[in-house]
Amino acid sequence: MRVCSVRRVLVWSLACAFLQPVTVAQESQVSAGLPIRATFSGAQQTYVWPLEEIDAGLPTDWSDYTHLVLEFRASRSQRFDLGIETDRGRISRQIGPFAGVWVRAAIPLRFYREPAGSAIDLAATYNQPRSSYWINIGGSRGPTKVVHGISLGMTNPVDLPTIEVRSISLAKTDPGDAVLEGKPLVDEFGQYTHQEWPGKARSLEELRKAWAEEEASLRQAKPHTCEYGGFSNTSARATGFFRVEQIDGRWWFVCPDGHLFYSTGLNGVGVRSDTRVAGREDLFAKLPPSATPGSSNRRGLGGSFYTWNIERRFGPDWAKPWADFITARLRAWGFNSIHYWGPRGDSATQPRIPYAQMLRGWQTQDSIMGMPDVYAADFESRVDAVAAEQLTSRREDPYMLGYFIGNEPPWPGRESELVDAYLAAPPRAMQQRLKAYLTEGDTPERRAKFVYGAFERYMEVINKATRKYAPNHLNLGIRFGGHAHAALVKIMRGCDVFSMNIYAYAPPRDNLDRMYELCGRRPMLIGEFHIGVPERGLSSGLVQAMNQDERGKAYRYYVEQCASHPGMIGTHWFQWVDQPVTGRPDGENYNIGLVDVTDQPYRELVGAAQGTHRRLVQVHRGEVPPYGRRPKASR
Repeated sequence: MRVCSVRRVLVWSLACAFLQPVTVAQESQVSAGLPIRATFSGAQQTYVWPLEEIDAGLPTDWSDYTHLVLEFRASRSQRFDLGIETDRGRISRQIGPFAGVWVRAAIPLRFYREPAGSAIDLAATYNQPRSSYWINIGGSRGPTKVVHGISLGMTNPVDLPTIEVRSISLAKTDPGDAVLEGKPLVDEFGQYTHQEWPGKARSLEELRKAWAEEEASLRQAKPHTCEYGGFSNTSARATGFFRVEQIDGRWWFVCPDGHLFYSTGLNGVGVRSDTRVAGREDLFAKLPPSATPGSSNRRGLGGSFYTWNIERRFGPDWAKPWADFITARLRAWGFNSIHYWGPRGDSATQPRIPYAQMLRGWQTQDSIMGMPDVYAADFESRVDAVAAEQLTSRREDPYMLGYFIGNEPPWPGRESELVDAYLAAPPRAMQQRLKAYLTEGDTPERRAKFVYGAFERYMEVINKATRKYAPNHLNLGIRFGGHAHAALVKIMRGCDVFSMNIYAYAPPRDNLDRMYELCGRRPMLIGEFHIGVPERGLSSGLVQAMNQDERGKAYRYYVEQCASHPGMIGTHWFQWVDQPVTGRPDGENYNIGLVDVTDQPYRELVGAAQGTHRRLVQVHRGEVPPYGRRPKASR
């Protein structure tokens, strides 16, 4: 029996190469007809069922079918691998289940057969929403001409989770997904109805009591940083804006007042956390007043339970009191920077915390894999206009830590696919240049060279425009997803900071060293990381801890291991609030918040973060060793 690889990919794509290896792989072939049941234990376990023993009526050639249709029940919200065993090996996809209820899942077989697509970033490329589950389509793919089995696998299972399957069939049209029992899945506060946990809100009165207790505790907090979040007992040259400086061989941000600053950041600090509602109204006990199914966007985006809870907490005019409270919260917890996905709003209704702005708009609607036609006649003028619109009003803002110019482009490692897509697209300047280039030779190496050349122009034009309109602020670069090829890292030397999103228990030191050399020993920033737990109806996220206490230890381990590197100047947690239990628009429903949907903090995580933040200046200076206890993923 073929044994699974001991390295599992738990990210939006295979690009994220920093996850830790699984040390044990266990695979069993099971002889059983329907229904089938799998219980998972150990570090990794996979069950394989031959088709003829599941159902003798199932065909082996699936080429003409569009959907694999299962009725299944998962005991936990932990993701699992659904594999198709073919004559060319296993092709599998990750399924994010609802916990404790039977569902019908109509799984498009194109996700197993076809390339991932050409969306703007990794998440949009690999996450695919469905109505009774969600699916990640990263990994290998192949034909389904000769199928001989089905497999179920799981890595680091928590508390012996089970998966039961009572029906498997094939369809040539989409029969639709459905939750077959246990509705509603979500209560009026946005919590999952089929699981219990300490602190679960039973009433608004309970919530108000918990909120009041937290507010009282914050009044006792004594922040140890300056107004901008810099270390109060340090000093460097003050310029009135954030800058970077290497001191005694170690890089730092320096805050506008001249204090050393290590960025402990949070992504997505805001009040909206939307889920899809249209066609799924019966999953909710009650919808937020703002929910307008089908009207917000083409995916039927509905209301946000988190926003509804904020309104309950602060009243109808919540914006200013919410901003003031978040400012106090983050200062007390030691988080000194936040990240905005879109334009920052009125400063009076935003937390008074240094922020990193994500600039958008370089890509046009006809961009492919996030790569616009950089040779179009209007590319430079369009980039200039976008930079002017998004940066001019912030030119004198001392609270802007800097700006990112992109996020997780999906084409690195897929350069040949990008070339094919451009060749197949309608005529444009970049296609014309590409065709002429390929007449002199069409090899994977030459294709990659062309793409890198286009990317170099892309960066040159954007860097020139942003520096024109934000001469006092830092260019934080593109947040690459997990791993950037050497040629790309070198191109990024035109930025002030090299940024990357690395999901792991901690980035391997040798990898950080390699990136540091490739980027010209410039300062480096982690734009995203997180650790979650498969509980409360939520999936664990891209990196898993076995419980909330271990999640706190995982934060300490990641942040302090990074801070011990001389080139690192910050780590940004993704994200502020848990994702909705019924999934954000692309399906993700991760337990990755600093606070939950009812705006209650995860105290284990917050406490661990506070402890780490108080000692970061010593860790980064090399005066004390980093926290060294690796978190536990399962028990």
